[in-house]
Amino acid sequence: MATQKHMGRFSLLKRLTAQVGDEDTARKILIERGHMTKSGRLTIEGMKRDTMTAEERAKDRAVKRSGGEPADYVYDPAKNYARRR
Repeated sequence: MATQKHMGRFSLLKRLTAQVGDEDTARKILIERGHMTKSGRLTIEGMKRDTMTAEERAKDRAVKRSGGEPADYVYDPAKNYARRR
């Protein structure tokens, strides 16, 4: 998977670009989510997400979806998904 090389911090745009295949599309998605301004700068929320690893973002999504704490979840890098232990 192409996105496996963009798992660390400060790779939000690179990872999303690898996932969707096009940087313009990735930027549009980040703008729609409120993580980037139209001028291309990360918003406060975008900066917060950018400082997280792929694992931390997946666990954060899982906590928002199902509750609990990040420690309650285990990360599957192949699926980029966190599930409850």
